[in-house]
Amino acid sequence: MDATSTAKNPLGYEKLSRLLRSYAVPSIIAMLVSSLYNIVDQIFIGQGVGYLGNAATNVAYPLTTICLAIALLIGIGSASRFSLELGAGRPENAAQAVGTAFTMMLTLGILYAILIELALVPLLTVFGATPDVMPYAEEYTRITAVGMPLLIVTNGMSSLARADGSPKYSMTCMLVGAIINTILDPVFIFLCDWGVAGAAAATVIGQACSFLMAVAYLRRFRSIRLRRTDFGLPPAVCLRIAALGMSNCLNQVALTFVQIIVNNSLTHYGAMTAYGAEIPLAACGIVMKTNAILLAIVIGISQGSQPIIGFNYGARQYGRVRGIYKLAISCNLAVSLVGFLLFEFFPRQLIAIFGTGDALYFEFAVRFMRVFLFMALVNGVQLISSNFFAAIGKPMKGVLLSLTRQVFFLVPCLLILPLFLGLDGIMFSGPIADGAAFLTTVALIVPEFRRMRQLEAQAA
Repeated sequence: MDATSTAKNPLGYEKLSRLLRSYAVPSIIAMLVSSLYNIVDQIFIGQGVGYLGNAATNVAYPLTTICLAIALLIGIGSASRFSLELGAGRPENAAQAVGTAFTMMLTLGILYAILIELALVPLLTVFGATPDVMPYAEEYTRITAVGMPLLIVTNGMSSLARADGSPKYSMTCMLVGAIINTILDPVFIFLCDWGVAGAAAATVIGQACSFLMAVAYLRRFRSIRLRRTDFGLPPAVCLRIAALGMSNCLNQVALTFVQIIVNNSLTHYGAMTAYGAEIPLAACGIVMKTNAILLAIVIGISQGSQPIIGFNYGARQYGRVRGIYKLAISCNLAVSLVGFLLFEFFPRQLIAIFGTGDALYFEFAVRFMRVFLFMALVNGVQLISSNFFAAIGKPMKGVLLSLTRQVFFLVPCLLILPLFLGLDGIMFSGPIADGAAFLTTVALIVPEFRRMRQLEAQAA
């Protein structure tokens, strides 16, 4: 431990509640803004195009979650490495992590955009696009693919700016793009009559503005000074960054995998009912986007706690590590309680924000929201805990937790329960998986806290 570095950095001595507030609030706003890109598109498309347009954005959404997975792999991984190296008093290593991360973001972002353009129709087909939805989905995604590299760099640099002690700058990067997107959406969709293409164009323009701000931060780092030699792709550094970001990345990849299964299951089993294939697909998209608002707040709390946890763990201040984790969990439970009450008691009002539909549409959407999100109160515990393990340099435990809810529990439920319960089986899969993931999280966190107390006692 570098005692001088710890004494000088507020992360090592400032009151935990004040630190979490100063880091988490901008992070929450940034995450909410990121979610708003898709939600605003969904609202205006629902009003201007109809539920087929909403179904199209739902089908295209897995491509965005994969994009965010890449951003989290590099952004959270490099931010965790950055915080650990600063806490240990090694600023040169921290600078190399930043430079390597930026090169990784740009390279993978460009490759991903090219892949989307070359294989778009097969991808959308796999994601559950029906013949009626495909034209809207293809038109929307051809344009949004251009912004994928911009989104990766913006999100990744946002995590690094937060770890560097600039959470407000991180928030502003995201906020600027979202405001521009929100202003341009109604102009392009209604005034210019561009439909889903207008929503996509507004999104990319907003992302471009955020990207420029994010890149500008490379010259504004407080804790390090970047050199030209820091910008490369040394394999060892890339692997370390990827290892620490893997849990967050896999959580997003698992979300994508689950959404593909859900979309195809909904169209398959929905076609056997009075709802048809399109209504369940569109309704699911609305429910997922609504839940994304709650998850954005939870992830914001998690990301806000990450630099505090990483720095103090690197400085071997284990009491502060436990304290900030408990505080983050408490905040998560308070927010999730509000979300649970809204999902259970005001589902129709929430769904109506995203456009109109017939009686069957609202009947299915309301029931889907109430059942699928029934365990929303506790599902944030797994997210915060997986990021906690990444922040303390134990990526494998973080990866395990990231996979519990989506892969180990939800996927089997989605494949088995509908065979007996039809559409109801898809709905009940959500709360069952959330409950099982929560119990698994508790089983991993308790021993880790016990180990930290032992290390603390040995050092005393």
